[in-house]
Amino acid sequence: MKNLSERDQLHLWHPLTQHQTAAPRLGIVKAKGALIWDEAGNSYIDGIASWYTAMYGHCNEFITEAISEQMKTLDFVMFSGFTHEPAVNLSEELIKILPNNQQKIFFNDNGSTAIEAGIKMALQYHYNLGDKRDTLIAFEDGFHGDTFGAMSASGLSSYNGPFEDFLLKVERIPVPQDDTIDDVLILLESILEQNKCAAFVFEPLVQGAAGMKFHSAKGLDMLIEKCNDNNVVTIADEVMTGFGKTGRNFASDYLENNPDIICLSKALTAGMFPLSITSCSQKIFDAFLSKDVLKGFFHAHTFSAHPLGCASALAGIELLNSSSILERRKYIADSHRKMVARFEKLPNIKEVRSLGVILAIDLAVETNRYGSFRDKLYDFYMSEGVNLRPLGNTIYFLPPYVITNEQLKKVYAVIEASLEIL
Repeated sequence: MKNLSERDQLHLWHPLTQHQTAAPRLGIVKAKGALIWDEAGNSYIDGIASWYTAMYGHCNEFITEAISEQMKTLDFVMFSGFTHEPAVNLSEELIKILPNNQQKIFFNDNGSTAIEAGIKMALQYHYNLGDKRDTLIAFEDGFHGDTFGAMSASGLSSYNGPFEDFLLKVERIPVPQDDTIDDVLILLESILEQNKCAAFVFEPLVQGAAGMKFHSAKGLDMLIEKCNDNNVVTIADEVMTGFGKTGRNFASDYLENNPDIICLSKALTAGMFPLSITSCSQKIFDAFLSKDVLKGFFHAHTFSAHPLGCASALAGIELLNSSSILERRKYIADSHRKMVARFEKLPNIKEVRSLGVILAIDLAVETNRYGSFRDKLYDFYMSEGVNLRPLGNTIYFLPPYVITNEQLKKVYAVIEASLEIL
């Protein structure tokens, strides 16, 4: 009998993979808490919570039981023409914790489609008001997903290269830092004057795929305010940052000016189910109200508001601000801050930063995003029983909230040991 890796190669096409040169995929057979196990019985600390999803730990029994109970009552029903209690309950619980201008919840099935819906809402918002606009504003090096609207807003050529001639019109601005706010504002004003701008799409405070790059909350607030003055719809991509990772429920909670639209996925369902949400303010929703049926939002997904996904999201929200999870969130954030001070003193370090449970280390080395140096680091971490996925010269650590103190210390030690590779 062939193992999983060998069987995998017969028929599967993996994401973000050049199959001609890639090593065989590692077969994973079990997960619990902050650990995953391969088919040979080796365990690995999941140092990135499987792309920032399993924040309450793998196979969390509180969440799996909620899904199981829901499955016995209502497995699935289409969401056009019907509603159901898990969706209604989830909308009520989300509105309680989202920024206070959010009023309406639209369901999708992943992060990219949450952004796609948000962009379409913004474009149609202006269209319905009789003001056709054709330009998006987005940050340089942002990443918002791989569907066409989301990809258009993204600025990483490693993902967009073959498709750039087919994308929506986008004007890009640098992220604002405390010492560059004025320059970025001047550029934004120029873009607003020269284009019919429909929306500003951004990752608030942290650009994930760019390498966990941070920017100024004050500066972002000023950009949102300028967009508000010009009736440009603001879309916060909280797919990565949402549900406690930055120290608050949402990165947008650091802002004074609330986004018009917020996109959520990943930790929304604790990694248990593919589900996403595009929330919006009453102002956005009202622009779709009309006696003309075609002014409605004619956008749908077969599995919108899937009851099992809603059940997992409801359980996750209940855990998010429980005393035990809050305690772990604080402990990890405090530990990261202490490690920033330690790592800053080590050689070959360009920059170290942390926010909430996010720790990022930029190495003083030039390398390609998916180059051999990055692969060497990845292989080292896996050989030491730690799952980390460096982004070029950036090592980042974003653990599940339930990671133990011993596991946390091990990841720090393995990262420090990896610096000897330089």
